[in-house]
Amino acid sequence: MSRNIAKIGNVIIGGNNPVVIQSMTNSNTEEVEETFNQIRDLYHAGSEMVRITVNTDLAARSVVEIKNKMIQHNIDIPLIGCFHYNGHILLQNDDCAQALDKYRINPGNIGGKKENKNYNMNYIIERAIQYNKAVRIGVNWGSLDQHLLLELMDQNNKSPQPKTSQEILHDALIQSAIENANYAHEIGLSKEKIVISCKVSKVNDLVNLYKKLAKMTDYALHVGLTEAGMGLKGIVSTTSALSILLNEGIGNTIRASLTPEAGGDRTEEVKLCKQILQSLAIKKFKPEVTACPGCGRTSNTYFQKLTKEIEDFINDNMPIWQLKYPKVVDLNFAVMGCIVNGPGESKHADIGISLPGNGENPAMPVFIDGKKKYTLRGNNISSKFKEIIIEYIENKYS
Repeated sequence: MSRNIAKIGNVIIGGNNPVVIQSMTNSNTEEVEETFNQIRDLYHAGSEMVRITVNTDLAARSVVEIKNKMIQHNIDIPLIGCFHYNGHILLQNDDCAQALDKYRINPGNIGGKKENKNYNMNYIIERAIQYNKAVRIGVNWGSLDQHLLLELMDQNNKSPQPKTSQEILHDALIQSAIENANYAHEIGLSKEKIVISCKVSKVNDLVNLYKKLAKMTDYALHVGLTEAGMGLKGIVSTTSALSILLNEGIGNTIRASLTPEAGGDRTEEVKLCKQILQSLAIKKFKPEVTACPGCGRTSNTYFQKLTKEIEDFINDNMPIWQLKYPKVVDLNFAVMGCIVNGPGESKHADIGISLPGNGENPAMPVFIDGKKKYTLRGNNISSKFKEIIIEYIENKYS
């Protein structure tokens, strides 16, 4: 099912538009400078939308300062306010309501009794309509509407063919997201301003849930595990879940909800999303570098060091290259460690170098566009190879 187009600030998602990377600060939003610094870092890492927590009066007042600093520093991406429990109160602050580009609300904690929930929901949606803002109806399994879940469980108990508790949970998540999105639309919010999500923490649950959700609605979809975890576990879980869904065309915005180490780099979640999209050939951000893993033939670690140098060289130069040579992202480099696959991989790349393994001639052939062009020797291989890369890029794109 094709997705509706959704407009979030200056970003358009859904339809045939590219998948957009979203991230979130973990600073106290009341601390304007710290929050802005995180937004700036996430933006420079490649985040295309940033979400901040808005949970207190002071946080709501701080939103305007944060937005103004973004404008002053030319950080032109949507700023999203994440509201739980008291969004209907905090959005009474007109300046906050206008400064944000999207409101993220959770049907599971927007209000207690049904009449309260409807009032709170109505108020937030009316503010979104008033100021032409987008809204994400974000349902989480850890904060699901318990009234809806109990209702579905009661119905299931009376069914001649009852479903499993997991199936009921999935049904409740999907029903909550779609019903609340439809309700927002019924009271006047354009479908162009609605995004929905149904988040869980287990890979298979997320995949099955979104496959079902994608068939049942055409709202734009935000995808990600609600808590992916720390380190390798978080990276593997996120990559597994997002790769399956993105390969099936499911997901208009994505986030990697990684748990950083204490004082860790928040931008890792953005870098992971970029690598997932690049690995799946959905979106390109920089040239690819192919390198072998090493084996007994390549006990010399020079090719590993050279690979790292070339990766760093590309990252350092991308801000300039992107402006001068936008198509540089399509390039492929190869840095290989021995004769087994080295020449072949190098020929497949735009530029490739095959380093000598144990016992091989200490000569390093460089292949350009599939043909052997140079043979490098000596101790300054790295600088020579970088010169070749620069020359190639300038000749190809200027």
